[in-house]
Amino acid sequence: ERILERCSTILIKGQELPLDEQWKEAFQTAYMDLGGLGERVLGFCHIYLNEKEFPRGYSFDPDEMNFTTSGLCFAGLISMIDPPRATVPDAVMKCRTAGIRVIMVTGDHPITARAIAANVGIISEGSETVEDIAQRKRIPVEQVNKRDARACVISGGQLKDMSSNELDETLKNHPEMVFARTSPQQKLIIVESCQRLGSIVAVTGDGVNDSPALKKADIGIAMGIAGSDAAKNAADMILLDDNFASIVTGVEQGRLIFDNLKKSIAYTLTKNIPELTPYLVYITVSVPLPLGCITILFIELATDIYPSVSLAYEKAESDIMHLKPRNPRRDRLVNEPLAAYSYFQIGAIQSFAGFTDYFAAMAQEGWFPLLCVGLRAQWEDVHLQDLQDSYGQEWTFSQRLYQQYTCYTVFFVSIEICQISDVLIRKTRRLSVFQQGFFRNRVLVSAIVFQLLLGNLLCYCPGMPNIFNFMPIRVQWWFIPVPFGILIFVYDEIRKLGVRRYPGSWWDQELYY
Repeated sequence: ERILERCSTILIKGQELPLDEQWKEAFQTAYMDLGGLGERVLGFCHIYLNEKEFPRGYSFDPDEMNFTTSGLCFAGLISMIDPPRATVPDAVMKCRTAGIRVIMVTGDHPITARAIAANVGIISEGSETVEDIAQRKRIPVEQVNKRDARACVISGGQLKDMSSNELDETLKNHPEMVFARTSPQQKLIIVESCQRLGSIVAVTGDGVNDSPALKKADIGIAMGIAGSDAAKNAADMILLDDNFASIVTGVEQGRLIFDNLKKSIAYTLTKNIPELTPYLVYITVSVPLPLGCITILFIELATDIYPSVSLAYEKAESDIMHLKPRNPRRDRLVNEPLAAYSYFQIGAIQSFAGFTDYFAAMAQEGWFPLLCVGLRAQWEDVHLQDLQDSYGQEWTFSQRLYQQYTCYTVFFVSIEICQISDVLIRKTRRLSVFQQGFFRNRVLVSAIVFQLLLGNLLCYCPGMPNIFNFMPIRVQWWFIPVPFGILIFVYDEIRKLGVRRYPGSWWDQELYY
């Protein structure tokens, strides 16, 4: 249309005819038809220059425009098809389901921009602009309530006349936005408006003109193949294949990494409670020490390292791209629900399992729970060689020390059995473990096998009592914590069911970590 404005004649069958209103209407019709197909339309014109004024070798300067720019002859239109990549519509749909809003900002004509946006799904099927509603109802555009239009196409000329508040309201009221014929400064204005509305903004660009918007955005993404050096320098990330779908894949992988980090941290934090409570009970209730320092070190540095690392290999949950983006100010890597769930719920169950196994082991050897309370001073008295148990049997200090080391091992086994359940429930944060599958993560399966083998090695390998204070224990003491492990699994499945069924509820807010 800018070319046409500079023309006074039109070339028809080799002859220059006056460019009257009829020809301008014909141009407009052809332009709209081609642009409506999503094709980019170029206008061509020519003029015969005066040889004296413009001799051979004349230096034309497009910046100074030292040549004739009016009274030209319009030569015609050419449309070009620049189809989007086949992966783009699917990527836009993934963004939509993931709660990510895609806004198109282009230099194309509004008609062309709208058609392309509809082709790739930025404007969804059935969505109408204000102009569409006016045309359907056969009423003036001014009479249409702008909030009724889901989609909106704004040209650079319209954007120039809008205030910041008007632009904010437009972005807020229309989920599907397309900006056409925009200048570099206007791209920056659009980014600032989105940020004012509280959005985390990612901008893609390839030209020098995109640099201000790339720099202003929370995440500037430059094209690695077609991008200019200026755009790459201004960007935070460079897209090596220039494919929009790769950005969506990056979002998915980012969510997966964040999820798996949360799972690994939650698993690692849980065992702190069953490691701490034996000392609290030892100090406050004065029972013989249930868990030793060396045993805790083995839990921290040996048996639990492999399972916590294995969660990094967990596949994404099937609904990972159906969730809204997290709030960076509230949904942090370690938040209150994660700490509360790990410490005071799963950790508490593990502590109960450990103490149940501990008191069972003591009772089977003659030390009933009530007798254990307040027994610490006598139990640790090196000179007391005839301490009586609940049956009246006398115990020397070395016999009591042997029993204490046995209790260390029993408590250790209880934590390990419960941690197997813990690592299984950490496979998912929302979905049921049955939906995720138990054996998809082979690294985790091998970690569980490693955990069991190492636990048996520490318990039954000769020399362990003298080196690390691990004692052989009865087989039944391995099975006492199993019901607690099952309880952990069932409890977490109920938690996940509530999170899925009641999104946004108290249950979701407090129990979804």
